[in-house]
Amino acid sequence: MAAGAKNDGQGGHLSIAIVVASLIGFAVLVIQVRPLRRTENKNEPRKMNRPSGTQLRNNSRYGWFYRNTIQQLEAGMAKEKALQDLFLDTLKDIYFAEKKILSALPKMAKAAQSPKLKAAFEKHLAETDGQVERLEQVFASIDETPKGKTCDAIMGIIDEGKEVMDEYKGMPALDAGLLAAAQAVEHYEISRYGTLKTWASELGYKDAVKLLDATLKEEKATDSALSQLAESEVNRHAETAQAA
Repeated sequence: MAAGAKNDGQGGHLSIAIVVASLIGFAVLVIQVRPLRRTENKNEPRKMNRPSGTQLRNNSRYGWFYRNTIQQLEAGMAKEKALQDLFLDTLKDIYFAEKKILSALPKMAKAAQSPKLKAAFEKHLAETDGQVERLEQVFASIDETPKGKTCDAIMGIIDEGKEVMDEYKGMPALDAGLLAAAQAVEHYEISRYGTLKTWASELGYKDAVKLLDATLKEEKATDSALSQLAESEVNRHAETAQAA
């Protein structure tokens, strides 16, 4: 890939710069080091006691130069992160999220009281399986191994769904709470897939753009279907039960 080749070139220049800086620093230190002490016995041959690395770090004369050189080398060795790194990190984030959603949806479908809401959860479970497969294809298209990265956002949303199931179990408002939790998940996914699609286009990942766009359309359709279900049935059921 063009982006990868560019990074390799930058990495090569950085390595050369580090080696050159190291050699210059060493040469200057050797030139500047002078005898620290002459032996007291004049009959003995003249000796030179060269400072150790620790002495150089602590000595006010050489310490600043030594520490500054090391700091510059360490800073140069740190990898600069670019858009492709951010893309990969976010891809790992949503991969982790989809895996967690796969485990949460069956529990939400089981808890749902409305047959239509239960069916909607089961339908999206099947779609999520396909979305995970697409993400794995995206990883393959950029020569990366599928791997998740802990997503605190999705964990928080799923935990809220669990609280609804516990606190509203058997109550008329349960389905409204479950549907709201499901839409919170959808909105997070729509945001992530929309961002990833845009970045993939910027980076020239044509295959990834198509795969991400397919999932983005599914997420938007699911969110729209849940909204219609909430307005036509679920919310009304919760309101009617409260009035009774």
